[in-house]
Amino acid sequence: MSGGLVIRELREIDEFQEVYRLFDDIWHPAPHNPPVTMELMIGFAHTGNYVVGAYEAGTLVGASVGFRAAGGALHSHVTGAAVGRGIGYALKSHQRDWCLARGLERITWTFDPLVRRNAWFNLVKLGALPEEYLEDFYGDMADAINEGDASDRLLAVWRITEPERREEPPPGEVLLADECGWPVTRAARGDAVLVGTPADVERLRREDPAAAKAWRLAVRDALGGSMKDGGRVVGFTDRGEYVVKRLNQLFHPHVMSL
Repeated sequence: MSGGLVIRELREIDEFQEVYRLFDDIWHPAPHNPPVTMELMIGFAHTGNYVVGAYEAGTLVGASVGFRAAGGALHSHVTGAAVGRGIGYALKSHQRDWCLARGLERITWTFDPLVRRNAWFNLVKLGALPEEYLEDFYGDMADAINEGDASDRLLAVWRITEPERREEPPPGEVLLADECGWPVTRAARGDAVLVGTPADVERLRREDPAAAKAWRLAVRDALGGSMKDGGRVVGFTDRGEYVVKRLNQLFHPHVMSL
């Protein structure tokens, strides 16, 4: 609970219907492509998984649906909330407390590596770190936010039983930069590299789809390629760059510029 915000587990059909409508308002999905179905929410809640709503003055303003995963983890499948009011952070804090009470050690979820505000929230505010780059993970997604773009995702892992670390990321050379709204890949030497992101990829998808696609391919190559070669994401800068420590001294990107 945070201020006037009440977060609680959901059990009733009308509560799941509220969540379904909230997610519909956020993502505007095609009818065949909801973020989560009513049947799954009912099944998850009934079997002791994580289905919660966040309420302000009795009005649903956020919700989260997750399920237990291998290795003592909760996989947070979908979380949606009103933006800019701390509801997302409150939901994640509730997830952490829920997991600790049940002996779970990790919370995992996926997010679009191009969405800068989500990367900042996950890596800087929460202290989760990406551990896997998943290319076109969900296939085609028919909704107002993702439609027309490949569904590449990073798997975020929040190790909630480990001491919180707030170390300054190491300095690095720029591997992928933003130049006039377009990605430009550079040859970067050293143990740490910086992979930039677009300022607002959701706007870019609407206004300049070609630039959005170029960013997708460039980040897939630079960030996904570095992680595939053994690199580890260790931070995110206030300029919107992933900080990657890598094994190879020199990374030769497959695409030098876009």
